[in-house]
Amino acid sequence: MDEARKISGSIEGQLLIAVPHMEDPRFRHTVIFMCSHSRSGAVGLVVNKVIEDMPFTDLLQQLDIERGEKANAIRVHFGGPVEPGRGFVLHSQDYKIDGTAQVAGGMSLTATTDILRDMALGRGPQDSLLALGYSGWGPGQLDREIQDNGWLVVQPDRLLLFDREVDTKWQRAYAKLGVEPGALSQTGGRA
Repeated sequence: MDEARKISGSIEGQLLIAVPHMEDPRFRHTVIFMCSHSRSGAVGLVVNKVIEDMPFTDLLQQLDIERGEKANAIRVHFGGPVEPGRGFVLHSQDYKIDGTAQVAGGMSLTATTDILRDMALGRGPQDSLLALGYSGWGPGQLDREIQDNGWLVVQPDRLLLFDREVDTKWQRAYAKLGVEPGALSQTGGRA
């Protein structure tokens, strides 16, 4: 990402947590890893919603990629509503190929079929999350949503990003803040 375009207070490399009263059903109880946050907008990947009717092996078959033993264990996540046919792999920095970009928070992002092939054959990154689609915001949009109490921000950790317990990630993200989701008000105040 272009350093000159970053904004003060950027949340790149952090997690967004949807507030309990989130009205948009696509983002209800979501946890989103922020891949970029700049003057031109923001991009993130939802890390706690699996696409149950999309096995990784089906995706490999569609792309005519060989399936190895590791392929059955990989799940496909809903990364967000923008470009739902486009795939992204958020992963640890132990893996790098042409097209891999480093993002804040010590993570990398790769969006090529080569990483899918390597993951299927057990040669991919140690930690990874495959997502179809992404979550995107125009210039200033996410900042306004945060200011209007639509999202909370928390530092990620490896388990919140990559473990298979997707059903508890939202609650665990709140626990990192020391906040009980039910205790939050739907209206925010300003000093």
